[in-house]
Amino acid sequence: MFDKKKHYMYGETLTVAAAESLASEMGHLDQSSKGGIMETLSALEKPRKILIHINNTNPILREDSEERKILNSHNIEVSYDGMDIIL
Repeated sequence: MFDKKKHYMYGETLTVAAAESLASEMGHLDQSSKGGIMETLSALEKPRKILIHINNTNPILREDSEERKILNSHNIEVSYDGMDIIL
């Protein structure tokens, strides 16, 4: 049986204030499943792909996390406080 309290895949982290809802239950794409952020962004031919608006409990914010390494291997960047993005 799936236990939300123990579930902690990046992109599917639980939010404390949202009554134990998963990101997908709140309309957010997760990052690793089929049709998620990595698959969608990897299909684009743009030179830069940068994730913004990231929950502060998401392990991709830690530069040394396995989840961040996976994003890096797909050439997907993670934004940071004060980052300027010029379009």
